[in-house]
Amino acid sequence: MEAPKISHEEFMQRALTLAANGLKKTSPNPMVGCVIVKDNLILGEGWHHEYGKPHAEIEALNDAKAKGNDIRSATVYVTLEPCSHYGKTPPCADRLIQEGVGEVVSLMRDPNPKVNGQGLEKLKAAGIKVTELTGDLQEKSKWLNRGFIFVHKYKRPFINLKGALSLDGKFCLSNGESKWLTGLEARTAAHSMRAENDAVLVGVGTVLSDNPELTVRHVPGINPLRVVLDSNLRTPLEAKIIGGDKKLIIFTLADSKSQKALKLSERGARIFTLPSMDLKIVLEKLTGLGVLTLMVEGGPKVLSAFLKNNFADYINLFYAPKILGEGRGFELGMNFNSVSEALSLENLKSKSLGKDILIEGRLSCSPDL
Repeated sequence: MEAPKISHEEFMQRALTLAANGLKKTSPNPMVGCVIVKDNLILGEGWHHEYGKPHAEIEALNDAKAKGNDIRSATVYVTLEPCSHYGKTPPCADRLIQEGVGEVVSLMRDPNPKVNGQGLEKLKAAGIKVTELTGDLQEKSKWLNRGFIFVHKYKRPFINLKGALSLDGKFCLSNGESKWLTGLEARTAAHSMRAENDAVLVGVGTVLSDNPELTVRHVPGINPLRVVLDSNLRTPLEAKIIGGDKKLIIFTLADSKSQKALKLSERGARIFTLPSMDLKIVLEKLTGLGVLTLMVEGGPKVLSAFLKNNFADYINLFYAPKILGEGRGFELGMNFNSVSEALSLENLKSKSLGKDILIEGRLSCSPDL
């Protein structure tokens, strides 16, 4: 008896699972997975391992060939349309045509204007059947590559805000103290968020008051690029955020050739002197450095600035069961005429983390994926 045919969705789900293996390794490229199937059997599979290395389709083709499988007339499931231009690697669409595959099932079009449908058109012109899936799996693929989409559609990273507050909405006491407002479970969740983002940003006030490392410690993961907004270059030379891994960037208005700047550079920091501390300029610089996803982990001043300037897409707020009284809350400087105009969250989620509660959601002001 012939085995029941597995649906497009099941093979594509496998491709999506493979794509996630590239988390924080492929930037500024997207995370992509690929599965090659014939007669209901997987012949080969792969994912984009790292920027500059072979794309998912090539990895899958090589895997199939290494296993001695004949891929002619096979169906290729890929989470992003095959590229059609020369970059760090040759066009994947050309290689699929050359190998004689019969069908390509794609989950989403590449937002890069160098591709954006051209890969699929090239395949069609070569007589290869092209199927574009939609629905929940496409949304999952978009979410996985939200940073890649944002950089190409909106010229900035996807921005995730994270804050820890008391029940009365205060980030810290009036003297600036905030350690440790939340418990270990909440801090572990925050480290998981760091592990999912290319960069994490704070203001110098957080560096001076909390002396954070901004690394991934409680969970497995790759340390993000650490970013500090420091107009007057007040970051101490002995600050924990400084390390020899060259993963610290300080945006400042101060002279990058000053004694302080040179000493910070010797410790491994990269100093960028800006004409103004305009967040748009900061985001442009980070985009140019290949940052697709940015986590803003600063205090009330920095978080409020991102919200006020509509540079916020997702927010995670950890609420501790404490009342701080005369402390510091959001400093938005925003005045709404009605409750309906206020910033709101969509796809709201909440969960308990020890004694703390996490509330998260997509900000309504965020543009579409």
